[in-house]
Amino acid sequence: MPQLPTADPYLPGHGDPSYAVRHYDLDLAYVPDGNRLSGTAHLELVVRAETARLVLDLAHLRATKLRLDGGDPDDGGPRPAPRVKKWSARGHRLVLQLDRPVAAGSELRLTVVYGGSPRPVVDRHHGDAGWEELEDGVIVAAQPHGAPTWFPCNDRPDDKATYRITVAAPAGYVVVANGALAAHRRRAGAESWTYAMDRPMATYLATVQIGRYVTTEHDPRTRTFAPPDADLAGSFDQQPAMLEFFERIFGAYPFDAYAAVVTDDDLEIPLESQSLSTFGRNFCSSDWSQVRLIAHELAHQWYGNAVTLRHWQDIWLHEGFACYAEWLWSEESGGPRTCDGWARHHHERLAGLDQDLVLADPGAELMFDDRVYKRGALALHALRLAVGDDAFFDVLRGWVATHAGESVTTEDFLGIASQRTGTDVAELLRPWLCDAALPAFPQG
Repeated sequence: MPQLPTADPYLPGHGDPSYAVRHYDLDLAYVPDGNRLSGTAHLELVVRAETARLVLDLAHLRATKLRLDGGDPDDGGPRPAPRVKKWSARGHRLVLQLDRPVAAGSELRLTVVYGGSPRPVVDRHHGDAGWEELEDGVIVAAQPHGAPTWFPCNDRPDDKATYRITVAAPAGYVVVANGALAAHRRRAGAESWTYAMDRPMATYLATVQIGRYVTTEHDPRTRTFAPPDADLAGSFDQQPAMLEFFERIFGAYPFDAYAAVVTDDDLEIPLESQSLSTFGRNFCSSDWSQVRLIAHELAHQWYGNAVTLRHWQDIWLHEGFACYAEWLWSEESGGPRTCDGWARHHHERLAGLDQDLVLADPGAELMFDDRVYKRGALALHALRLAVGDDAFFDVLRGWVATHAGESVTTEDFLGIASQRTGTDVAELLRPWLCDAALPAFPQG
């Protein structure tokens, strides 16, 4: 039996490099009683390498109908669409065998009708992720491997697409998804919500949140969906000030608006998705340990969502940057320490831990280790002290302005940082990125 493709060694069994998805149109219906999801997914594809097979990621849900339209052009005009000769589920993959190879550059439209009882997928390195029932509602926390639990996809971070997501749920529930609310309809005991994300988005950043929420509009661009009795004072009401500060130092906010969803359940950690982040009720606190993570998830909208890693080994480009944003917000807001104070604190702490992590390639098992977050932030602090504030923040703004909507690598960052500062940033940061031993605290 032919081996199925893997797009990234950190996440085996996900992604097919032979094609890319340009747009997902998802039409879903969810019934909380019994945890039933049914959907129709329309995927607009472009073939990258000649293939007679398409492999999608779809976990715990059953496809019941498939249709493929489109074709590849030749000198005599467009050829008829290839036919799906047969298709089968193999583990968490949906394998489509075509009746003939399709050429690179071919544009196809695939329709998948599917359904079942969605639940998280479990990975030995990353735990569980994906569609998960709450006490009364749903959370989708897909990083890094949970997207296939609710829609058929090409689950790889370097394949970004636009989205239109429609979800029908019983009346009384609010549905929140990525992007702008395009339609909201009520009919016979149910409501449907349609969201449009018109900026390129990786599959793991796509999300749906369902709960009995009320909306607090903090200002025209920031809002929080939370249980009616949730107290947002001193926590989520800081988001407009955070957004204004981050725009000053990182550049214009890369999406139209930003939303936070606060579930009625407590959650161990929050998680960002494109244009929104999700938190548990336990984050409704003015304590710095909670507020810092509200800043952290917002910063991911620039570093992680607008600009997304191409390979999971470069996760420091997300987490190091968002962690550094926490330290910057602490200083700006009069928090417990200055940015430099946090850098010194965490350098001292890291010095007492194992020195077995290589930041630029930590391995699948350690990619979400806290040392990636803190050492990544320290690498940025080393760059800042070496080149000065003006050049440093010019690099951060230029990084997003140049690569928004794209998938990037560490080498891309080193290149743009060297270009904008006139410094050999690769040589400067090599000990932080490539050596296991922790470098000495950087000197300004």
